[in-house]
Amino acid sequence: MREIVLLCPQAHAEALADFLLEEGVLSVSVEDADGDTEAEVPLFGEPGLEPEVQAWHRNRVVALLPDDLAPEPLARQAHRQGWLAAANDWTQREVPDTDWVRLTQSQFGPIEVGSRIWITPSWHEDDAAPQSLGDGADTSIVRIRLDPGLAFGTGSHPTTHLCLEWLAENLEPGQTVLDYGCGSGILAIAARLLGAGRTQGVDIDEQAVQSTQYNAEVNGVELDAMLPDALPQGTVQVVVANILSNPLKVLAPMLANRVAQGGRLVLSGVLERQADEVIAAYAPWIEMQVWQAREGWVCLHGRRA
Repeated sequence: MREIVLLCPQAHAEALADFLLEEGVLSVSVEDADGDTEAEVPLFGEPGLEPEVQAWHRNRVVALLPDDLAPEPLARQAHRQGWLAAANDWTQREVPDTDWVRLTQSQFGPIEVGSRIWITPSWHEDDAAPQSLGDGADTSIVRIRLDPGLAFGTGSHPTTHLCLEWLAENLEPGQTVLDYGCGSGILAIAARLLGAGRTQGVDIDEQAVQSTQYNAEVNGVELDAMLPDALPQGTVQVVVANILSNPLKVLAPMLANRVAQGGRLVLSGVLERQADEVIAAYAPWIEMQVWQAREGWVCLHGRRA
């Protein structure tokens, strides 16, 4: 297979990428042509927000070509449209044959979370238990089988780690749990495997609800996954929500009132600098405090009086 690589300025990167896709290329990526040089400019936004600028000053637009699509006509048309500064601002290169499935799987190995939880993709399910726990560690390992998918929650993000570790250290057997913003269902599944009683997962994304239902079945646990409108009335003993600070603030009255008297509320997806705002949003109902911080993120917890 071959790739065509075209150099274009910031103003034309999106149009050029759209043109290539319309012409039938298999994939398109836009890279910083000045990457790893003194001219490199960072491009990023707040978590959950898109950056205002969608391209760099100088861009390398890379398109993977099917065997029947020649690169020369694409480059000529791009130059005629004014997207390339010069007619020769492009190259082609060979792409070696690769087992893409195996390559993708190699990027996702087992993940150890704290001293009790091990998240295992299906292609590693026969691996032995982790050896790094050491002598005297808690041997009641909870293994969650989870493949990367469309819903958030593979177990690699610090906020997911924080919530999982809180559950492993604080969840009591038989406690009822609500995982609001369940994504892949990883927190709800972990709660059930750690001994929780009735467990519910809620997400605004139908794909996430389906993902949670599927992953629960794969892990042999029973839980109820649903859209918000289907959530029945009532309270639970542990509410966990790993979302982002703005929706957490908006949802404060609802989430707080889902916690039973004496129950616990666990929130993450909050940057350290946002912690005070979120704590203030929940103050009328539950006194929240930072449980742990990791890589710039915090996990907040509190008990309803």
